[in-house]
Amino acid sequence: QVQLAESGGGLVQPGGSLRLSCAASGSIVVINTMGWYRQAPGKQRELVAAISSGGYTNYAGSAKGRFTISRDNAKNTVYLQMNSLRPEDTAVYYCGEFRDRLGQWPSGYWGQGTQVTVSS
Repeated sequence: QVQLAESGGGLVQPGGSLRLSCAASGSIVVINTMGWYRQAPGKQRELVAAISSGGYTNYAGSAKGRFTISRDNAKNTVYLQMNSLRPEDTAVYYCGEFRDRLGQWPSGYWGQGTQVTVSS
């Protein structure tokens, strides 16, 4: 079993920044690709960014140039730095583990989610 715990969400004004963190714990042998998905009300969950164990990154088009994903393998933690936030970035952000390096094949492990609200 792997547990994922997100933190760092909150309320921010348009143009502001937030940094999300996701710490993995439990029966960890090798943490594969980790990534962030988000789900806004009435919409499907969508990929934001993913990073493989070797550092390969994959971003959604809406995240490129504004968001940066990184990981600290020693701490089993992945981060999402979000800059130039827009109201349309408002969603619950979920951390997950994936079997592929693009972050499109979930392993089934997800965090509980953290709310990000971008509003003036």
